[in-house]
Amino acid sequence: MCTPSFLSRQGDLLRSFLPRTSMVEGPHRRDSANDCGDSVCRAVCFFCTSFLFGIFVTAALPLQAEESDTNVNAIVTVIDKRIRDEWQTSGITPAEKCTDTVFVRRLYLDLAGRVPTVSELQTWLADETSDKPENLVDLLLNSEDHVQHFADTFDTLLMGRGQSSDYDQRRKHQWRAWLERVFRENRPWNKVIEDLLLARPESDSDQGAVWFLYERTNNHQEIAEAIAPAFFGVRIECAQCHDHMGAAEIKQSHYWGLVAFFSRGTNTNTKNGPRVGESAIGGFSDFANLEGSSTPNLLTFFDVETIDEPRPDKDEKQDDSEELYSLASRDGDPRVPKFSRRQQFADTVTANHPLIARAAVNRIWAMLMGRGIVHPFDEMDSMHDPSHPELLHSLAENFRMSNYDMRKLVRSIALSRPYRLSSRAPEQATDPASFAWYLERPLTAEQLARSIQLTIRGKFQNDSLLVDRIRQRIPDVLPDENITTVKDAMFLTNSEALNGIISNNDDPAHLVTRLAGLASHGDRVDLLFLTFYGRQAADDERSKIIDYLGRDKLTRQRIEQVIWSMAASAEFRFNH
Repeated sequence: MCTPSFLSRQGDLLRSFLPRTSMVEGPHRRDSANDCGDSVCRAVCFFCTSFLFGIFVTAALPLQAEESDTNVNAIVTVIDKRIRDEWQTSGITPAEKCTDTVFVRRLYLDLAGRVPTVSELQTWLADETSDKPENLVDLLLNSEDHVQHFADTFDTLLMGRGQSSDYDQRRKHQWRAWLERVFRENRPWNKVIEDLLLARPESDSDQGAVWFLYERTNNHQEIAEAIAPAFFGVRIECAQCHDHMGAAEIKQSHYWGLVAFFSRGTNTNTKNGPRVGESAIGGFSDFANLEGSSTPNLLTFFDVETIDEPRPDKDEKQDDSEELYSLASRDGDPRVPKFSRRQQFADTVTANHPLIARAAVNRIWAMLMGRGIVHPFDEMDSMHDPSHPELLHSLAENFRMSNYDMRKLVRSIALSRPYRLSSRAPEQATDPASFAWYLERPLTAEQLARSIQLTIRGKFQNDSLLVDRIRQRIPDVLPDENITTVKDAMFLTNSEALNGIISNNDDPAHLVTRLAGLASHGDRVDLLFLTFYGRQAADDERSKIIDYLGRDKLTRQRIEQVIWSMAASAEFRFNH
């Protein structure tokens, strides 16, 4: 849709609209024109990009009485108090409370993975009950949209981005269905981790859990490097060749110990589907440091005792006899070693490990608040101090005492005062770790694709071509920094998938058709802004769009171009 004739016709409109919709409130906004290397580049990019932008603590801390209460209201009180105390200590006056429309949009994006419809927004605004924030949070947490959104997010956090074929395989082998079931049933997070690490499903409905290990195709180092950040919130790659040079508590023995726990696993195909078998023998080796000295890789990991296992002599040949195994609980599944290293890891290392709860809390906080209490969220080591150590400890202990209830944790953060602040930073606040204002961030690929479809078509498909295209362009979930490049910004201007959604508009529910059927340009502007931004248009925005739509005969092409501009704007593409 970004043709030369289109550029020449719309230049004035978009240039005048730039100050409001090319950036998002807050100090971390991005303007792609500033990334261009010279004035020629800025001149070319200005129009097309104007709408596109916008410590690791192991010692136990005592819990106050109110902090051991797993009631959500009590947890909210703890969050508010801990954050407020830090503001007072630092002399910070936090941002004002965000508007109701911003709050509703924020909740829908964070909990349901999409923007609200006009009807959903207006229904909530018209509600006069005092507990309507709590009711909306509960409604969204119990919705199928929440299930899909959290499955989207954790698919990426646990498995990483992939090609279209990777997503096809995850669906085919029920990984996606299993992940959805986890969040639909609100399964305890520690039980989820156990199922992923053991990869021994008890029923057909749980066989998708196998895919976490299986997709990594017997690459035991890759498995170890995935498990550490996913479940313990630490990165161990730097300890492969030597003790971690920055975080002294992470040893080379921890890296190779974690590898050893999974080194006996082998992918196998059974009549029940893909499985990860496990041998009862082997996996005894040494690792060398940079000086060349060798050390046996023992069954150990960070902050736990080494697990004893008889080690054969160097030249001794082990007998892989049936006596070393038990039958699997399901006919057709691989036999299970009586001494299973994976079982030992799940039972001895993972169970009640302090980092399990801390890492989950920090990650959910980052998902809802824009950054973790420890930042980055998956580097919870001695190099990265928590901004609010007492709060992190309180939330982690509360999460553990609530039987690792993910939904309760999300509800508590979403109802807290820091979550509901404006994204406009107060003048004296410069450190985002203070959480004195809401940290705006770009939508994930799935959030953006789902929201674009819903606003334009009135419905969405999770397997739409647009989802695949945006995943390729926006791979990150919870990036360490929010940086939008010119290449990123130009993506939606040239997206055939987006253009197809806009131009295939014969359906009566399509936004183009609905706009064309309205009586006046003023009505069209009202519907556009409520649909895309959840707010009324400012006077200058209203006049510019009315002028562009024209005083003469209205054309569907001009409506399409305005829709494209708003769908590609930063105000739409960011959660703020």
